Amino acid sequence: MTASGGDTQHGIRRRNLARVLRTVAAHGPLSRPAVAARIGLTRAGVAPLVEELLRTGLLIESGRAAPTGRGRPGGELMVSDRGPAGIGAEIGVDHLAVCAVDLRGRVRARIAADAANRGSAPGPVLRRLTALCAEVTARISAEGLRPAGLAVAVPGLVARDSTTVVHAPNLGWRAADLAPGLAPATGAGDDSPGIPLTVENEAHLGALAELRLAGDDAERPGPPPDFVHVSAEVGIGAAVVVEGQLLRGARGFAGELGHVPVYPDGRACDCGGRGCLEQYAGERAVLRAGGLPPERTAVGHPGPGGRIALLASRAADGEAATVRALEEAGTALGIALAGAVNLLDPQAVVLGGALAGLAPWLLPSLERELALRTAVAAGPARAGGPLVTVSRLGADGPLLGAAQAALQGVLNDPLHFPAPAHSPQTRIG
Repeated sequence: MTASGGDTQHGIRRRNLARVLRTVAAHGPLSRPAVAARIGLTRAGVAPLVEELLRTGLLIESGRAAPTGRGRPGGELMVSDRGPAGIGAEIGVDHLAVCAVDLRGRVRARIAADAANRGSAPGPVLRRLTALCAEVTARISAEGLRPAGLAVAVPGLVARDSTTVVHAPNLGWRAADLAPGLAPATGAGDDSPGIPLTVENEAHLGALAELRLAGDDAERPGPPPDFVHVSAEVGIGAAVVVEGQLLRGARGFAGELGHVPVYPDGRACDCGGRGCLEQYAGERAVLRAGGLPPERTAVGHPGPGGRIALLASRAADGEAATVRALEEAGTALGIALAGAVNLLDPQAVVLGGALAGLAPWLLPSLERELALRTAVAAGPARAGGPLVTVSRLGADGPLLGAAQAALQGVLNDPLHFPAPAHSPQTRIG
């Protein structure tokens, strides 16, 4: 028996299970009637879905909801703090990081390490990353969590629906398939496909984190459905979100803001072009313009966070060269973003990644350029133009977005994640 559109009843059930799980994950704790109201099903229709998710251990029921005046008060549903975990990893130019998040979005384990990845072949980098993944997996296993997937954020172009880094200029990688090197981390082998592996551009994953995590604070809601997310480490990337969905482009390369020429006859870039945004607003460019050679600052301030903190500290102290360098970087960002704003008409521009920590000194010149170069002025007041705002996730965005991406298989198809051998309906409180 099939439903309209050729959907089988089994397929509809799986999708409704996913709707219940995603709703509770995003808005829980919720009563059963509240879940039914949010997803537009009857209470009778929701009941067996909830019971199945309780049996699999993906949901738990705690306490009792407040009486509504009719019938017996029910328990409140929330996602379990045991069961599936998303493993997110990040390959930076000079660092590696791995974290695990549960279905509640809480970080349950995290490791970061300095690493000189620029110019290194993928093999040694992936071996070290695999070791960090193993350490994180061991930590969460002790808490009753099992990896549901691994997602890796990289600073480069990733072919759509693949695990191949087509070009990562700041790493020096071309046509690098990461799956073989990460097979030990995913458990893939002759007898097992292992957990799903996702490889994605770091700015894309930063935007995913904005969509799913940045709106948790009621006083500071997340971005609107249409926004441009700008992220930076050594390079600069962007992601375009339209109606809540990531715009990937035909090959998956959408968002390469760092290689938009802002001064066509300007400095040569590693990508082969000239005058690219990264040459004026990338971390290394700003350090040099501020009189801080990147090679020297790396000794006392390893990793992107350390050097960005150094720039912010010097700017806060009023150091003239640093303030001027950041103002010039904001100007270049404004020039590059003006084209995106005129073309896409987003509701917001979100500064994320390392840029978030430098926003007080970048925003004035950035907004000035947008006002000069766009059809409708942009700014914090959003007088008809896009709101320019700063991510609350900052440099953590790509890593957290990777961990969230690794959980999508479970959230989209709860039956995809097998229940443990003993998974009773759990009630606490």
